[in-house]
Amino acid sequence: MLQSLRIENFALIDQLELELGQGLHVLTGETGAGKSILLDAIDCVLGGKPGGRPIRSGCDRALLEATFALSPDLATWLQEQAIEAIEDSLICSRELVQSSNGLRSRSRVNGVLVNRQQLAELRRHLVEITAQGQTVALGQTAQQRDWLDSFGGESLAKQRQGVALAYAAYREAAQTLETRRQSDRDRLRQQDLDRFQLEELTQAELSDPEELTQLSQERDRLAHVAELQQQSYRVYQALDQSEEAGSACDRLGEAEQGLTQMVVFDPSLQPWLQLLQEAIAQVQEVSRQLYRYGEGLESDPDRLAAVGDRIQLLKQLCRKYGPELKDAIAYQQELQQRLADDNDENQSLEYWEAELAQRQQTLIEESACLTALRQATAQTLEQKLIAELAPLAMERVRFQVELQPLSEPGPTGAEQVCFRFSPNPGEPLQPLSETASGGEMSRFLLALKLCFSEADPVGTLVFDEIDAGVSGRVSQAIAEKLQQLGRRHQVLCVTHQPLIAALADHHYRVRKQVSGDRTHVELEALRDRDQRRQELAELAGGNSAEEAISFADSLLKQAEASGPASTAKPNTNKPKRATKR
Repeated sequence: MLQSLRIENFALIDQLELELGQGLHVLTGETGAGKSILLDAIDCVLGGKPGGRPIRSGCDRALLEATFALSPDLATWLQEQAIEAIEDSLICSRELVQSSNGLRSRSRVNGVLVNRQQLAELRRHLVEITAQGQTVALGQTAQQRDWLDSFGGESLAKQRQGVALAYAAYREAAQTLETRRQSDRDRLRQQDLDRFQLEELTQAELSDPEELTQLSQERDRLAHVAELQQQSYRVYQALDQSEEAGSACDRLGEAEQGLTQMVVFDPSLQPWLQLLQEAIAQVQEVSRQLYRYGEGLESDPDRLAAVGDRIQLLKQLCRKYGPELKDAIAYQQELQQRLADDNDENQSLEYWEAELAQRQQTLIEESACLTALRQATAQTLEQKLIAELAPLAMERVRFQVELQPLSEPGPTGAEQVCFRFSPNPGEPLQPLSETASGGEMSRFLLALKLCFSEADPVGTLVFDEIDAGVSGRVSQAIAEKLQQLGRRHQVLCVTHQPLIAALADHHYRVRKQVSGDRTHVELEALRDRDQRRQELAELAGGNSAEEAISFADSLLKQAEASGPASTAKPNTNKPKRATKR
């Protein structure tokens, strides 16, 4: 329930503080007096889009603040959003600021900044505003389904929750199965790749990590056979076969003879002689080995080509699986182990296919139970709604709740709900949004709210000129319905009909005042009978003529005779007249 509303510098309102109670609240006043500005402020503070120039002329900032009584649903929402309650209240505020970059706004709940999505979610628990031309929700099948389900009460709500849980379980199994299928496809593709790579590495017959180095050396030797033969012969001659300058062996031999003669006279030179003799033996051995090496060298183009091909293959494998040959060999061993150990996961595809089928069957069964409950609820709603519409000059209306099957069950069941309506005898039933006029839609929604008044969680219902363009008889019926709604909800209604205003629990007059060169909107609570009689007379006749006063008196007497408009608590927080700063 809306407890208070504070407005600063919004449209034509400079400052207004209004405290509200329970029951039916009526706002009256001349056309253009600013009644709808109050409703616009309520809409705006709860996230509605501001009008063309929402900030009062001459100001750069507007503030809107609405305080609501804290219900269990609201307390749960605050807890979910980690927002603390303030003395059992929920305070929504919105600041509008005009800057060079345009209009900016910030919304808070109990002082905590909230985004548009949070505010839209919260609004569904607080206020519902209805005006002619703004009953779009009536034509939305999702909204119609939610209305039908709420009318069905706890049993239907519980079954719908069961469907939602069954659908969640079904979707989980479907996603798991798809993940497993994708994983299985990936695994099989990886197996194919692993087998291909292993075959490639196996065919290469890798074993020695140093093979590439050894082959490179062999390639160099094969590629330079002629040079190696020539150089080995030259070295051989220099060591042992040179005739012109004497070979190294000859010169060393001469040195050995001289050192041998020296040892005769100085035995301490014997170790040097021994070293020289060993050097001569080593030079002679090198000479012999080089001779054999040169003799053994042969040109082998085929082997050279084979070595080159092998080197190219190993380098290619190193680029793919290396960078070193030892890495390629290690990867080959890893592939062998991976393919040997590649077993399917614990739960096979067949398991999850069976699980999906079972959960789908559960969803179908739960949805069928929900459908049966909706069918029974639809019949009750049809009867009750037609009964509520009859006093609103819609005695011969036909109404049907059609359950249109879906191709497969979803989180809200296996059908789409469509309200079908025929206001005139002989005309076929059609979707409500396609056949009802603005006035019919308003009355339909009023009747619908009466049907849902016990289950509807929204505490405050706002009607903006819902009675426009209807006859006096229908106005009287609408007034009685609004009074009836006020017994379970807080109802705010903007009206020009004295028949409706007479039945209000709380009556406010809205008017424009000019102070100096500025216009502002004032709101006055009409607390005594004389004030109300005068206002009703003006609504009825536009002046204070005796006939209008007499009519107003009769309306008040009828209202008094009918007893209190609601079982609502009295408005202990008396409305305050708007003041101007």
